[in-house]
Amino acid sequence: MPGQGLWSGRLGDGGGAKAGGFTASIGFDRRLFRQDIAGSRAHVRMLARVHILTANEAETLLQGLDQVQQEFEQGSFPYRIELEDLHLNIEHRLGELIGPVAGKLHTARSRNDQVALDMHLYVKEEARRLSLGVRDLQRALVGQAQGHRSLLMPGYTHLQHAQPVLFAHHLLAYFFMLQRDRERLWAVVQRADRSPLGAAALAGTSHPVDPVLVAHDLGLGGIYPNSMDAVSDRDFVLELLAALAIVMVHTSRLGEEIVLWSTREFGFIELDDAFSTGSSIMPQKKNPDVAELARGKAGRVFGDLVGLLTAMKGLPLAYHSDMQEDKEALFDAVDTSAAVLAALAGMVTTLRPRPERMVGALSGDFSGVTDLADALSREGVPFREAHGIVGRLVRLCLDRGCLPQDLSDPDLAALHPRLRRDLLPIIEPTNVVASRRSPGGTAPGRVEEQLQEAARLLEED
Repeated sequence: MPGQGLWSGRLGDGGGAKAGGFTASIGFDRRLFRQDIAGSRAHVRMLARVHILTANEAETLLQGLDQVQQEFEQGSFPYRIELEDLHLNIEHRLGELIGPVAGKLHTARSRNDQVALDMHLYVKEEARRLSLGVRDLQRALVGQAQGHRSLLMPGYTHLQHAQPVLFAHHLLAYFFMLQRDRERLWAVVQRADRSPLGAAALAGTSHPVDPVLVAHDLGLGGIYPNSMDAVSDRDFVLELLAALAIVMVHTSRLGEEIVLWSTREFGFIELDDAFSTGSSIMPQKKNPDVAELARGKAGRVFGDLVGLLTAMKGLPLAYHSDMQEDKEALFDAVDTSAAVLAALAGMVTTLRPRPERMVGALSGDFSGVTDLADALSREGVPFREAHGIVGRLVRLCLDRGCLPQDLSDPDLAALHPRLRRDLLPIIEPTNVVASRRSPGGTAPGRVEEQLQEAARLLEED
């Protein structure tokens, strides 16, 4: 039977027995059963087309593969660790179900090109699915932005009040970050859209195969021009991990802001109870655990990327067992990223802004005075000089415990003759925001443009 004494020809009947538990990948590669069976079906159909298999043999194999898939889906498939991996487990089970013809399934292919094909199919599917998860989070951000178009809040640099902005403008910054993530994920889909099957172990095969037929059968766009590259390439896996690592940078940053905004000190938002937890000892607590975990789980995905980069960096061509380390890293990164995206989408959708705290935080924070320096520069004062004049104005207000509007005309004139009271309304937060009409700015009209662009992008497939 296939898989029984697989190495016995060269190593004897005990070949690999002691190392079997260490080298076995069936504990995790079983996740690829749908992709593996799909690849085997396409391989069988191709072998029949080129007359390596008879029509009856192909039909028997295809029916057997249907039975094997049904067992997987029902949870009744009899895994055997001594058979090492998913591929040999399927082939062995196929032999039990349909007899010796199962041994013909592996004609003209190797586990090297077989597993590479599985990974291509899996990465392509998961990159698409994850792009939809990103889009769900984008929709949540747009929903909040649309519902609070005119809400003002402090904009920050260095976590210090910088200039007032619209809350919608702040949220849309994350939308467009995530849009780049979607674009990267679709680039991964395109890069994974090729079939390595037909490369066999590394050098191709002497059988008259048609790998292009297999690729098209599986909905893949083409094949590798070089068989050694086909079996040794894991760039497409690394690209998905890299894309997800950047996704996690963005979700971690959003998670951090949610943590800050939900504190008593900020008080900008109220989180829904469904996305909060309590304390085992302090009954008053409402903790933003979902946002914290979104921040914390980024490290896992970073580690998955670095781990696979490290595994691949020193490998000469072509295939090596080191490359089976790609699967656990990939599966973990996919699962972690999908969970974070879904949790944040729910959290963002249900959070409630607190306008009184956001707008109140702008009171007396001097975040509009840049516009006063700009006004002086428009009247001919060099900007660097205007910057210093307004800096001294702020210092004077801090020393007196007052606002610029509280200073007398002589106070203003002492700072600079062109510093007049009629200029002061431009530093009001609403006026500051309204003046930011440059493309991409926080003025209401520009934010409306961004919302329209976001709506258009969300409709793109």
